[in-house]
Amino acid sequence: MFVIRRARMEDATTLLKMAKMVHFINLPPDKEIIAEKITNSRASFERAAGVNRKQVTPKRHSGSGGISEKTALAELFMFVVDDLSNPGCLGTSQIVSQMGGPGNPNVCFKLEEREKYSESLKFGTKTTVARMYLDESGPTEIGGLILQPSYRGHPAKLGRFVSSVRFHFMGLHRKIFRPTVLAEMMAPITTDGENLIWNALGRRFIPLSYTEADRFCQYSREFMTSLLPTGDIQLSILPPEVRMQFGEVGKETAPARRMLEKLGFRYENFVDPFDGGPYLFAKTDEIPLVRDTRRMELGEAASPSTVKGQAIVSVLDKDGEFFAVQSAYRIGKDGRVGLPREAYEVLGGKAGVTVGFTPVDGLASPDNPRSKKGDAKPIAKKSPKARTTKKLEK
Repeated sequence: MFVIRRARMEDATTLLKMAKMVHFINLPPDKEIIAEKITNSRASFERAAGVNRKQVTPKRHSGSGGISEKTALAELFMFVVDDLSNPGCLGTSQIVSQMGGPGNPNVCFKLEEREKYSESLKFGTKTTVARMYLDESGPTEIGGLILQPSYRGHPAKLGRFVSSVRFHFMGLHRKIFRPTVLAEMMAPITTDGENLIWNALGRRFIPLSYTEADRFCQYSREFMTSLLPTGDIQLSILPPEVRMQFGEVGKETAPARRMLEKLGFRYENFVDPFDGGPYLFAKTDEIPLVRDTRRMELGEAASPSTVKGQAIVSVLDKDGEFFAVQSAYRIGKDGRVGLPREAYEVLGGKAGVTVGFTPVDGLASPDNPRSKKGDAKPIAKKSPKARTTKKLEK
């Protein structure tokens, strides 16, 4: 049986191997940084459980992928998929409770339409411009989703499970998270790991490679606000093949985008300032998986013939240990949720325990999800330029 739990320090080696398979910022191939993330995540789970632990500012690292100013004061929750029959980390996902805030904005481009008219020619034109936008609202951000290649397409729909558990957790601990959730989606990347928008636009103002600029913004975004234009950037001066990529996602990212849009995420003409990938937003309380999550009491173990449907059911104990299963269920006449014996025992095997419950019947499963900040499937390891994913939740 598969279970989702909080990341543990013994997962660091496996997570490091997974990080080397793809180019992700939020899960860099650096064991020290991964260990720090696990430590911070465990502390966040403990605070969610009511353990009296002070929040500390993470260390800064000189290497790529460290904890940035964007997340220094936020809660980080790092989930891991485990197979009880063969224990080990099979995949992971993350939530960052707040990205940026007042005085520490997230930087993006907003695409806007401009109209011009010539009196002498008696006709006008419409053009699209990109304009720097500083977002100080501090949304919650989802991401960090990686699944080992051999488990993609598994009948247990592990990709859906590890993705959905984030919304399940938000629903149970709503006060920790912001009114809006952000998902930064992966823009189209060329076969050699380049991005057309960066090469045609961003690099003209910031003399760094696409990868260098993307990594550096994890430590400071000052260079973006100092070097990128603050006025309208006329996109009509760019080649058509470049203009067409603003707000678009790569082929392998499209299923993940569709899944998020079914959950209420919307594209509002905000894009990444480096690669033009779309930002998708949703009102937290309107996301079905958040809205439909509730606390219930666990009933007695149920026989297989009496359960149906699918739900995510979880426990968070007083020490901050988190366990979630995706299981068939039944709701008894007493209002308690009944689970098959194996799932029942994973959650403590004791009737009357309070559990989190989210029905996921009919929920679409992403096929090869690939989001910028980590909703991505690992790909075969190639040369650095051939890696086509970049972020795990930038």
